Amino acid sequence: MAVSAVLDACVLYPVGLRDTLLNVAEAGLYRVLWTEEILSETTRNIVDDTPGLTAEHLGITFSAMRRAFPEAMIRDYEHLIDSMTNDPKDRHVLAAAVAAHADIVVTNNLRHF
Repeated sequence: MAVSAVLDACVLYPVGLRDTLLNVAEAGLYRVLWTEEILSETTRNIVDDTPGLTAEHLGITFSAMRRAFPEAMIRDYEHLIDSMTNDPKDRHVLAAAVAAHADIVVTNNLRHF
């Protein structure tokens, strides 16, 4: 089985990096993982930083991602959040990685982990 990787919101935010990571996953070089919370955080940050863009517009992109990678969604991780010791803002990411038995977390924000 391929290496599994939880993608943090900060690597899903830049469109070029997001596309690259998804293309590599589509090629079967790793198994992509995320949560609704990660996708919501990404959407919120992009919309906040992009005048004129709405969550509905961006929703088309994230809906396509969900359809392309239906096995990517991590569920039932919330009970682990409080036991994580990394930065409180990213405990949900680490909890999801633990629940999914992910091999790695892909992030640009190492200080939170």
